[in-house]
Amino acid sequence: MELINRTAVSEFLLLGLTDDPALQPLIFILFLSMYLVTILGNLLIILAVSSDPHLHTPMYFFLSNLSFTDICISTTTIPKMLVNIQAHSQSISYTSCISQVCFVLIFGGLESCLLAVMAYDRYVAICQPLRYTTIMSSCLCVLLVLLFLLVTTVNALLHSLMVLRLSFCTALEIPHFFCELVQLIKLACSDTHINTLLIYSVTSLFAGIPLSGVIFSYTQIVSSVLRMPSMDGRYKAFSTCGSHLLVVSLFYGTAFGVYMSSAVSDSTIKNVVASMMYIVVPQMLNPFIYSLRNKEMKGALRHLITGMPSL
Repeated sequence: MELINRTAVSEFLLLGLTDDPALQPLIFILFLSMYLVTILGNLLIILAVSSDPHLHTPMYFFLSNLSFTDICISTTTIPKMLVNIQAHSQSISYTSCISQVCFVLIFGGLESCLLAVMAYDRYVAICQPLRYTTIMSSCLCVLLVLLFLLVTTVNALLHSLMVLRLSFCTALEIPHFFCELVQLIKLACSDTHINTLLIYSVTSLFAGIPLSGVIFSYTQIVSSVLRMPSMDGRYKAFSTCGSHLLVVSLFYGTAFGVYMSSAVSDSTIKNVVASMMYIVVPQMLNPFIYSLRNKEMKGALRHLITGMPSL
C-alpha cells in the first residue's frame, strides 16, 4: 500500500454504524434524541446542585463535575456524526480527528477518576463519619478535580503527539462513528509498537488504579455496614451509595465490554456497538440513575423545575 506522509493527510473517513442509506435517518433521530437527553439530563443535575444549598457537599460537587464531563464527552463525538449524516458525508479533517481523540481521552479518563473519588467520598462518609468534614474539605475536592484534569490532559496530549508522528496508508477509512485511538493507529503504515505499548500501559493505569480504589472503598463500606446493629442504619448506608455503585457498574462494565469485543472479535459492527455502549449510553443514563434513586436530588429537581420546595 502506498505510504502517505502525515503532513499530506487532509482527512479521514468515518464509516459510522452502517452504510445503508435507508437506515441513516433512523440513526440520525436515535443519536439526536440520545444527545439531547444527555445534555438536558446532565444540565439539570448541574443546575439542581448549584441552586440548592443542601446539595453543596463533596458528593454532589463531584456529581456535578461528572455531569459536566458527560456533556463534554458526548459533545465531542455525537455532533460530528449528526452533521455528517445530514451532509451525506463521511469525512473528518485530520486536525478534527486528532482533536477528537484528544478530548475523548481527556474526558474518558476524567470520568474514571471522578467515579473513583466519589467511591472514596462514600467510604469516608460511612466508615469515618466523624472525620468526614475534615478529610473531604472543599479545598481538597477542588484540588482533586484540577489534579485529575491535569493528569488526563497530559495523558491525552501524549497520545495525540504520538499519533502525529505516524504515517498513514492510502486506506484512511475508520470503521467507527468517531475517531477512536486504537482504530486510528490501525490505519498507520509506520511502526506503532510505541503507541500500542503506551495504550496498554496508560489504560492499565487509568482503569486499574481507579477501579482498585472503587473496589477497596466498597469492600470497606460493606464490611462497616454489616457490623451495624440496626437494619435501618444498614439500609440508609447502602442507599446513599446505591446510585454510584450502579453508575460505576455501568461505566466499567461497558468499558470491559469494549475491551473484550476488540480483543476476541474482528467484527466491526460488534466493536462499534460496544464503543457506543461505552461512549454514549452511560452518559445518557447517569442523570436518570442519580435522580430516580436519590430523594435529595429528586427534591432539588422538583424545586428547580416547578418551584415547589424540596421535601
